[in-house]
Amino acid sequence: MTRDYRPNARESAVISRLDHAKESQRSNALNLLRQHLDELSSLMAMKLIEERLIETTSLDRLASQINGCLQTILEAEEFEVQFATANIRTLVARPHFISLYVTAFIIDKLINDKCIVEVYGTDEDIYRSVNAQVSRFIPL
Repeated sequence: MTRDYRPNARESAVISRLDHAKESQRSNALNLLRQHLDELSSLMAMKLIEERLIETTSLDRLASQINGCLQTILEAEEFEVQFATANIRTLVARPHFISLYVTAFIIDKLINDKCIVEVYGTDEDIYRSVNAQVSRFIPL
């Protein structure tokens, strides 16, 4: 006779708690993002220009593009966020998912915008700059 596999109840409970904590942390971060959306997008745009990571013809257009990106993450499902950040997920050890999403947006889509003259920073430089602003409002 074959033996039925029954997962350990303790193991299942721990995994369930970890998943719940991760989902709770994600929803708290998105709620904080909703509260600070406009301020965060303008701060990110200013810092990217101040640190000479991005050269643009219009600060307002850059801020509105970043604002649009942040609004997209508010409406996106977790799979969509994971898919968008898949190629840079290993950029840092424990990335902030919002910072990673904005970094992927800058690298993949914003670089082709007509208001962007040039993106000078490396992926890590852009992530650090974006994460410094995100961490001020949305700690993980």
